[in-house]
Amino acid sequence: VQLGESGGGLVHSGGSLRLSCAASGFRSNDYHIAWFRRVPGKQREAVSCISGNDGSTYYHDSVKDRFTISRNNAQNTVYLQMNSIQPDGTAVYYCAADLRPMYGDCSAAEHLYTNWGQGTQVTVSL
Repeated sequence: VQLGESGGGLVHSGGSLRLSCAASGFRSNDYHIAWFRRVPGKQREAVSCISGNDGSTYYHDSVKDRFTISRNNAQNTVYLQMNSIQPDGTAVYYCAADLRPMYGDCSAAEHLYTNWGQGTQVTVSL
């Protein structure tokens, strides 16, 4: 089971980026998948997640209406489209999968996610 993030980079404030999380070894659409981010010196926080049960989603208040999580089942990939990125969006972004027997909605609780990618750096310049 592996998760691989890509799509990070340098973007100007107000710009857009799309992060990709390619899954292998399991069908990502059968499980809850989340995007987290970590700013140096701070705890990792959940940005968004998508349920493997019914496709319902969660967004951190700070990214609602600007970020969109989606999945391409044929590509076994989950995306995070980030629009109107602000400087506080500078962080390492991780995707994570909850591979426990699935029920209910996806969660923002980090400890529930069993598998993690290596992360991709997003830097937002002024």
